[in-house]
Amino acid sequence: MRYLTPVVLLAGMLAIATPLARAAERVEEPGSFPKPSPYPITWELKFKHGMPKRIVVDIPGGAPQAFWYMTYSVTNNTGQERSFLPFFEMLTDEGKVIRSDRNIPRQVFDTIKAREKNRLLQPFTQIGGEIRLGEDEAKDGVAIWKEPMAEMGTFSIFLTGLSGEAARLKDAEGKDVKDAEGQPIILRKTIQLNYFVRGDEVYPGLDEVNSKPEAWVMR
Repeated sequence: MRYLTPVVLLAGMLAIATPLARAAERVEEPGSFPKPSPYPITWELKFKHGMPKRIVVDIPGGAPQAFWYMTYSVTNNTGQERSFLPFFEMLTDEGKVIRSDRNIPRQVFDTIKAREKNRLLQPFTQIGGEIRLGEDEAKDGVAIWKEPMAEMGTFSIFLTGLSGEAARLKDAEGKDVKDAEGQPIILRKTIQLNYFVRGDEVYPGLDEVNSKPEAWVMR
């Protein structure tokens, strides 16, 4: 079977996600940073996730490599079919932002799937797309990162794609803040998951991963 690369898939996801998000844009006060609505104002998918885990995989033709991953499930109870276009990022203790599933060998997903004993688990290259209504149509996926450092410390995981809520970033005069290409910056409702690992790099993967409060943010 031929698999799309994460870069190609991501480009397609973003192209589709932009018009969907614009349909649910909110108007913010000039100069204020947008915050998620305290109550639902658009569709929102049900999201459940496991704790981040570390795994070491033997890569053919090279030395064993360490990765971090997080399994999750998404259910559509919104009343109509939706497009699920996940976008995962990890923010490290040093402020580095890393997208998931970039240049991850196929053997890593296969090893995780066997470890989790979940035959329904889908890789990033396949899980994006239409999600039908109901619990029986839920999708099981996994986000994977190359280990950024031996001592993880505190880190966060951000996921965009669960909600249609979005807002334009405004300056103090109420004008759109634009990116380098002259396009308005659109922030989307994103879930932020926070973790910390007590210990150090002496016994990597053996220290307990602890969760901190999670929150919705605009990002």
